[in-house]
Amino acid sequence: MIQFNLLPDIKLQYIKAKRIKRTVIVISFLVASISFAVFLFLFIIVRFDQPGHIKRVTEDIQESQAQLEKIPDLNKVLTIQNQLNELPGLHDSKPATGRLFTYITQVTPAEVSIGKTDLDFEENTIIFEGESNAISNINQFVDTLKFTKYQNTSEPLDSEPRPFSDVVLALEVSEGESSVKYTIELKFDPIIFDNNQSIKLVVDKNKTTTRSETEKPDDVFQALPEPEVQAQ
Repeated sequence: MIQFNLLPDIKLQYIKAKRIKRTVIVISFLVASISFAVFLFLFIIVRFDQPGHIKRVTEDIQESQAQLEKIPDLNKVLTIQNQLNELPGLHDSKPATGRLFTYITQVTPAEVSIGKTDLDFEENTIIFEGESNAISNINQFVDTLKFTKYQNTSEPLDSEPRPFSDVVLALEVSEGESSVKYTIELKFDPIIFDNNQSIKLVVDKNKTTTRSETEKPDDVFQALPEPEVQAQ
């Protein structure tokens, strides 16, 4: 059987365009229907379900608050708890004053005694007062302080910085006395007393013999003699 297409090309194009238009309309309708359904769903949640949920949560909060208010001395308990939580930070931030005795025994010559030590963490200064049987021993003490270095074992450094600086010596020599009184004032690097750092002093053993080497650290502290009262 032989068929002849008697429709002109323009008619075919019109039918094809009409079919595409119908498909686009159907898809647009489906998209619009889905969008409207989503909008309606969200509107129902926001308008009806959300207020109910907020109301339930508010009631739970009020109930929990009422239970907490029944606990006696709750404010005191919370205040103490907050203070306890601050203790570790306060401990880490406070200076490690216990290291001072170790440092002193490492840098003090065997022939020098210390009668008084004044440690100031605001100005980062130390003042030593004491005596020795010779000025040369006190000079060795000063040199040891100047040339001592330190190592940070918790955070290794490329160099060994000096823990003490601006070392100033004042002597008091009295006739007829066998000892020389001294006062040494210096500045220290705050890191050597930092609780979060592990510091080790490096003392030049060629400079002097210190208390730590003679194994007599307890002898480093000696009471200063009482000042003489002049007769009126």
